Amino acid sequence: MKQEKIVTLDINELNEIYEFDKIAKQASGAVMYRQGKAVLIAAVAIDEKGVEEDFLPLTVQYLEKSYAAAKIPGGFIKRETKPGDFETLTSRIIDRSVRPLFPDGFTYPVTITVLVVSSDTDVDMQIAALHAANAALFVSDIPVNQSITAVRVGMIDGKMVINPTLSEQKKSALDLLVVGSGEDVLMIEMRTLPSKHDNVQNPNELHEEELIEAIAFARNHIAQATQIYQEAFKSYVKEPLLLEFVEEKIDEKLYDYIHLNYAQDVEYAISHMAKSERSTELKKVRERILKALAEEGSEADKELVSKVLERYKKSVVRAMILDKQTRADGRALDEVRPIFIETNLLPSVHGSCLFTRGQTQALVTATLGDKKDAQMYELITERNSQSENLMVHYNFPGFSVGEAKPIGAPGRRELGHGNLAKRAIEPAVDMKNEGTIRLVSEILESNGSSSMATICGGSLALRAAEVKMVELVAGVAMGLVHEGERYAVLTDIMGLEDHDGDMDFKIAGTKHGITALQMDIKLGGIDLSILKDVLMQASKAKNHIIGLMEEAEKQIKTSSALPRTEQFTVNPSKIVDIIGKAGATIREIIEKFEVTVDLDREVGGVKVSGEDEVKVKAAKAHIESIAAAPVKKQMEYKVGESYTGKVKKIVDFGIFVEMPDGYDALLHISKVAKEHVDNLAERYHEGDEITVVVMEQKGKKVELATPEFLA
Repeated sequence: MKQEKIVTLDINELNEIYEFDKIAKQASGAVMYRQGKAVLIAAVAIDEKGVEEDFLPLTVQYLEKSYAAAKIPGGFIKRETKPGDFETLTSRIIDRSVRPLFPDGFTYPVTITVLVVSSDTDVDMQIAALHAANAALFVSDIPVNQSITAVRVGMIDGKMVINPTLSEQKKSALDLLVVGSGEDVLMIEMRTLPSKHDNVQNPNELHEEELIEAIAFARNHIAQATQIYQEAFKSYVKEPLLLEFVEEKIDEKLYDYIHLNYAQDVEYAISHMAKSERSTELKKVRERILKALAEEGSEADKELVSKVLERYKKSVVRAMILDKQTRADGRALDEVRPIFIETNLLPSVHGSCLFTRGQTQALVTATLGDKKDAQMYELITERNSQSENLMVHYNFPGFSVGEAKPIGAPGRRELGHGNLAKRAIEPAVDMKNEGTIRLVSEILESNGSSSMATICGGSLALRAAEVKMVELVAGVAMGLVHEGERYAVLTDIMGLEDHDGDMDFKIAGTKHGITALQMDIKLGGIDLSILKDVLMQASKAKNHIIGLMEEAEKQIKTSSALPRTEQFTVNPSKIVDIIGKAGATIREIIEKFEVTVDLDREVGGVKVSGEDEVKVKAAKAHIESIAAAPVKKQMEYKVGESYTGKVKKIVDFGIFVEMPDGYDALLHISKVAKEHVDNLAERYHEGDEITVVVMEQKGKKVELATPEFLA
């Protein structure tokens, strides 16, 4: 057996071990990755028969095995089934990070699989998975000769920390994930984390200058590490496969023909902002070109004309932006599309908002629930189940872009967009005693940046549902067109500009800073000076949108469906009185006032909710009266002395007696005269006075006997 090859690296606060030629030898490339107690297996496989379409058919699957944390899967089926949200989102991150590494014209199906087979409660699994996938791909027989490096930047006590452990991340105010290769930044995900302090007036947010500093900090660590990884792995790289790449062949003669004869037709088609309309108009142009060429006696291939027309359309879009400083829909480069907002348009919903920006429209609803409504989920790095009290669910039906297809289960894109919206909104929501909140975004129309519309609509839906928010949050998608030394930054990009541009940069936050962002770059890297221009222009757009949202907020009328809620605190020692013996008192309150009551024993928190405001207020007053009652002070009884009490309840094993101090004591049947045992229920009745003798007192526990028993 060939000796396995082990590489140990200690860089960027990570102690990593890569083992090559040990497992999955039939894969194109594989590695066993170790960090702490975490062990991951990454394997890459390729289908050497390319697809006909000009795109990279890459599939990434990150899967966590329950046995990795010494657990057996819960539920009826005792094996791993559908991947959880964290697994799906991690798969997306890996895909977005490694996709730029493949050479142009690569059209062969590739699958990258990352399995977590041993977990560690302090290891960042996303960083580990990215590095494991990168190593397997780099040493594979697929012609990829670049390595990536992933770093996470935290902010703990005002200081930037590189690759904080999971326990350190819980103390961090910032979560910034940057993936790059050398000096090039390829992918960014960032969010600020909800404040851990009480009475915070503003959410955690990062100013543009601070973000640039944090990205530069990450890039420096990426540049140093990338070279080390490539040097460490290069001797283990397999002989590359002999693959043919699809060359983008452009018929220059046909290109010139379209430019000379159909330039105005293409510009007219581009001016149709909706994807479906633009596609229809471009098809009409293509048919006219084919017909004209046929009449001239020239042979014309439909597929070739489509490719050349698409290339020409892209050049027109980019030239309009760079040369004329205008866009397909006539907007200026920094102009936001018209925005229309309507709140609480759904009468039976707690909070709703219809947010329309250009040809992107999101109907966002907010539903309020109790803590028991929270989404339970498992993390392989946590021993106990976790609760998600703020959920953001994003749905993207086919009709939103004019496609005739049925609605199915949410895919990776829907989960990713919903997660981005949640990360943006969460720092601004006061979740203290709020129970559970579910936001649902139904995308009714889409032409660019529906995730940002979800953030804007979601923020207003929360306000419409009277959820406490310290700030409104808005989002905007930025784009970039870059050629040579020239570049143009685009505000509020539509689908056409996303497709034909060089960057998709989604930025969300309050008027004062950024709470979340997501960046994918097609250039292979971006200069920090350009990034600063993007952030400054985005800040202007974000504040413009928030201004419109603030005007809409003034028009909010409370939904009749919104439950009335009263939140207040009492002395924590009084919670037991509110609950009552065996829950009798709280059950009586719930039934009498038709409310739900949530109690927090530790801080004395009380939350009363119901449909009727009068009954909610009455329930609150009743609970406060219970809490205001003076604390009963237990008497010190003398052993052997007789006292007069009241029969509270008769049970099989004796009588509960209410003593003079108000506390109950048990008169056990064994301490009753023998002649009275058989007719106990006939001799005594609830409410009767009874004379008892104290036999013993231990704290609140008092033992009684009847005088007849002692006679």
